[in-house]
Amino acid sequence: MTDATTALETDILIIGAGPVGMTLALALTERRDSGRVLLVDSKPRGSFVNDPRALALSHGTRQLLESLHAWNATAGTPICDIHVSQSGGFGRTVITREEQGVEALGYVMRYRDLAAGLDKRLRADSVLDGCAVVATDIGAESAIVTICRNGIEQPIRARLVVHAEGTPANAADVSVRDYHQHAVLAEVRPEPAHSHRAWERFTPDGPLALLPLGEEYSVVFTVPPEKADVLMQMNDIAFLAALQQQFGTRLRFTATSSRARYPLALRLRKNLCSSREVWIGNAAQTLHPVSGQGFNLGIRDAWELAEVLLAKNTADAGELPALESYSRGRQFDRHGSAAFTDGIVRAFSNDLGPLRIARGLGLLALDLCPPARRFVSGRMIWGARAWP
Repeated sequence: MTDATTALETDILIIGAGPVGMTLALALTERRDSGRVLLVDSKPRGSFVNDPRALALSHGTRQLLESLHAWNATAGTPICDIHVSQSGGFGRTVITREEQGVEALGYVMRYRDLAAGLDKRLRADSVLDGCAVVATDIGAESAIVTICRNGIEQPIRARLVVHAEGTPANAADVSVRDYHQHAVLAEVRPEPAHSHRAWERFTPDGPLALLPLGEEYSVVFTVPPEKADVLMQMNDIAFLAALQQQFGTRLRFTATSSRARYPLALRLRKNLCSSREVWIGNAAQTLHPVSGQGFNLGIRDAWELAEVLLAKNTADAGELPALESYSRGRQFDRHGSAAFTDGIVRAFSNDLGPLRIARGLGLLALDLCPPARRFVSGRMIWGARAWP
């Protein structure tokens, strides 16, 4: 292996060129010159074209990306209303776009389409792809990050290192709650057509979400790990029957894609920054997918970090007081989103009779109280910005 001993110089180094990292880079460079910004990513640039995952994007995320001219307007399927109910109990509510006065409550978009809209706005020389980070050395005036690319090690000197990939590891400053649930993902064809309605169906096994994507539904089927094993081994006919039984009879499912799965846990990094380093997006926190909060929270992380850095009056992006200001400013949104999703999962993922009655009464009250319904939908759309 050979070494490139001369360090590349940059003001801000972003590790991870996924949507959150790219959003930060664009927010820093499109709105005002914030100095040199460089992204490094472990994957080849453009490898997202093979990523079929679906993402739930809030209307607030659309607003932020539109301001960066990075919203892929033709790729998203709008969500016009959300039907919320529980299996085996009374109570339901419907959240509509009209109550919020927005074009759509949110959108469902494939990861590859979202990433493409962001990537085309980046300068060609702003991304180093196919890189493995092999060392990080934090100094008083700068950080040195050593990457390996094509067998060659290259040091990069930066004033600030932003971690925008991976998930919080098991460490003293990371709190972890294992939900003992897995999300089984698939796309299914409904009859009749979805008419841009999303469904959130709470079952004793966990939330079941159906999100409109093109002509299909993107399904997030939450179950205990042992049931996920069974669902993954089923043939298509058996899987559709299991989904139908869990969802009910309001729709009929006629075809399905292949399936994927991943374990669910709440992971929160306590300290978002240290000297010359800051963590955003999934590197800072991972949430349960119920209500689609996690990814949108990461986009807000990127936007607010950019606002803090752009407001600085010095050329040193890595000064700790500004990073600590960012960290303090994010706590309400982060912990609010975590409490919102965690509370839903813990209250609804069981089959206790008294709780089932309480849940039904809560859904009924929400349905009869438009201000409360607008509050909940506003929280889903704008995060902490919806709170007084």
